[in-house]
Amino acid sequence: MDAKEKLFWSIALPGFGQLLNGRYVKGIVLILLEFLVNVQSNFNTVIMSSFHGDIETAISQANFQWLMFYPCLYFFAMWDAYKDAGGGKEKYSFLPFAFSAYFVTVGTIFSTKLRLFGVLLGPIWLPILSVIPGLVVGFLIKKWMTKGT
Repeated sequence: MDAKEKLFWSIALPGFGQLLNGRYVKGIVLILLEFLVNVQSNFNTVIMSSFHGDIETAISQANFQWLMFYPCLYFFAMWDAYKDAGGGKEKYSFLPFAFSAYFVTVGTIFSTKLRLFGVLLGPIWLPILSVIPGLVVGFLIKKWMTKGT
């Protein structure tokens, strides 16, 4: 099983990649943290309301004090599983993960007010869209920092 496969399992559920890497304690801790944050933030309920297009209900259901932990937990678990499986050997390869976590957190913060083209996207869709600028900025800074090496 290669590093990318373990990365994809971490996308499915934070901690799975660590279990596949034989990092059982770390994997179990990440899975428990994911469930704790998921339940405390009402994440699954918020996802269901968002997918049904009921953004105002999704906003009212979200516990943002807990929901803001999710992006860092999620992207750290992906990075950690990928790195432990032998991926990410080049310098600063963590930056796209770190900047994605940052931008998704900022997207979560502004998800109750920020409208794109007049549409309120809410606490699921705006953070998901925020991954794109996070990846772009992360890759650009990585490229800039490794320039000339």
